[in-house]
Amino acid sequence: MTMQTRIILAVATWCLAAVAVVLPLVWLINNRDWGIGLMLLVPFVVYGLMRLARALEGWARASEPPSG
Repeated sequence: MTMQTRIILAVATWCLAAVAVVLPLVWLINNRDWGIGLMLLVPFVVYGLMRLARALEGWARASEPPSG
């Protein structure tokens, strides 16, 4: 797998994870009376997404083992 393919897969994976986590969180905050309490989770969610992005970047930029 080329590095460009890995980068595209990493970005797509992160985008799907971000939408899967943020969209329900935003919906709950907006539509539930107790949703404002979820605002306390937002910094941890953002931190987790940042950690995921760094891990995916490391995976995408890892050197490939020499073939042959």
